[in-house]
Amino acid sequence: MTTLLTPQAPAPELFTDPAAAVARLEELYVQATDFLCDSFADAMENGAPAARFRAYYPEIRIKTSTYAQVDSRLSFGHVSEPGVHATTVTRPDLFRSYLTQQIALLIKNHGQPVTIAASDTPIPVHFAVANNPDLVVPHQGAADFTLRDVFDVPDLTTTNDDIVNGVHDHEDAVGPLSLFTAQRVDYSLARLAHYTATDAGHFQNHVLFTNYQFYVSEFENYAREQLADPASGYTSFVSTGNAEITDPKAPIEQPLKLPQMPTYHLKRKDGSGITLVNIGVGPSNAKTATDHIAVLRPHAWLMVGHCAGLRNTQALGDFVLAHAYLREDKVLDDDLPVWVPIPPLAEVQVALEHAVAEVTKLEGYELKRIMRTGTVASVDNRNWELRDQSGPVQRLSQSRAIALDMESATIAANGYRFRVPYGTLLCVSDKPLHGELKLPGMASSFYTTQVSRHLAIGIKAMEHLRGMPLERLHSRKLRSFDETAFL
Repeated sequence: MTTLLTPQAPAPELFTDPAAAVARLEELYVQATDFLCDSFADAMENGAPAARFRAYYPEIRIKTSTYAQVDSRLSFGHVSEPGVHATTVTRPDLFRSYLTQQIALLIKNHGQPVTIAASDTPIPVHFAVANNPDLVVPHQGAADFTLRDVFDVPDLTTTNDDIVNGVHDHEDAVGPLSLFTAQRVDYSLARLAHYTATDAGHFQNHVLFTNYQFYVSEFENYAREQLADPASGYTSFVSTGNAEITDPKAPIEQPLKLPQMPTYHLKRKDGSGITLVNIGVGPSNAKTATDHIAVLRPHAWLMVGHCAGLRNTQALGDFVLAHAYLREDKVLDDDLPVWVPIPPLAEVQVALEHAVAEVTKLEGYELKRIMRTGTVASVDNRNWELRDQSGPVQRLSQSRAIALDMESATIAANGYRFRVPYGTLLCVSDKPLHGELKLPGMASSFYTTQVSRHLAIGIKAMEHLRGMPLERLHSRKLRSFDETAFL
C-alpha cells in the first residue's frame, strides 16, 4: 500500500472575529499549497516518489439550531434553515475582503461562531502550483511517472454548477454556504488567466462587456484622464498581459498576440473600479466569460455593445435599454430553461437611464428621441437575415423586440443564474429589416461618433451603482428558495 503523506494542519477552531477567521484560512491554504509545491518540485527533480502526496482545501463551517431573525429586505448574509452549512475555500488572499464581509454577516445574523479547519476535499496539484511561477505541471508523458498516481488532479465530476443551478445534493446533511466550491473557483481562475491574459487579482467589482474592440481605445483614453485627476479615486490601469501604469502618460506595452477576450482594468484601491472585457461576437463567448468572472463575485455587470435595430422609428446611433430578453442563443438552455423569466433589475435600469440622460443632456420625454426601452432578442446565428425571415420576424414581433444581438440575453441570463446584478444598454449600428446593413463606410462614421458616448454612459452607470449599498443592489429577485448565505 502506498504511503499517504499530508501536512499536519491545525485542529478545527471556532472564531467570532471574521478577520481572524480569514487569517486562519490563509494559514491553512498556504500550508497546503506549499506542501504540494515542495513535494511536486522534489518529484520532478528526483523522479517518482514512493509515497502519495495530498493536501486539503480549508473550510468554513457553521452550525445553527434556530432560524435567523434578520431584516427581511436582506437577500444574503444568513443560511435559509437550521443545520450545518459549509464551503471549501481557495485563494483566501485574493478573496480576503469578500470573505471577511461574508463571515462577519454570518456571525452577526446567527449569533454563532464559525469553524475554520482543513476540509476533506483534496487540492489538485495543478491548482496548487498555478501561483508559483517557478513550477509548471508537465503534459501527460513528460514526467517519468503518472501524475495522478502521486498527486490529486482536477476532477470534473466534482467541479460543476450544481449549487448555482439548484440541483445540489446535500450529502451527509451539510448544506452549501457558497454558490461555488473551491475546485469550481480554481477552475475558473485558471480559465480567466487563459482567456483574458490578466490575473484575477486585477478584476474590479464592476464589469462592462462589449462585443467590439473599438471600445478599448476609448476606455484607455478615459482611464488616462482619470489617472491624471488625483480626485478621481482611480489608482492604475491594467492592459492585457498585466501591463500596469499609474502615470497617465506612460506607454503600455502591447502583447504580440491578443488573447481570445482582451480585458482591461481601471482600478481603485478597494476593488470598486471598472473592468472592460471584449468578449467578441457570439453567445458562446458571452457564456464563457460570465461563467468564469462570476466566481469573483462582482457587484454588477453590464453589456454595452452594438445591435440591430428592429423598428423603423429607430436611427443608427440610438440606444436600447433592455427590460426583457428573447432567448434564442441556446447556450444556457441546459442550465437555465427558456421558460425562466429574466426580470429587469430596477436599480440597474434606473442607473442606466440616468447615465444616458447625464451624457446626452436629454431627459424626460425628450430622452425617448434617442432611447427605447423594450425586449432585446439574442440569437446564435450571425447571418439570420439570410434565412427565411417569416418565422424569426414573427417571433420578434410577437415578443415586442426592438433590438437583436448575439450576447445580451446570455449575459443577463447568466447574471440571473449566478446572482450577479445585470443590465444591457445597446447602440443601434444597423437596421437589416429596413435595408440599412452594416457596411464599411456607414460603420466608420457611426463608430467615430457613437463609441465614446456609449462607453461614457456605461461608465457613468457603473459609478451610480458603485455608490449604492450592497444590500440594495443585490436584489432579492435573484435569490431562490434554498439560498446560500454568501453573496
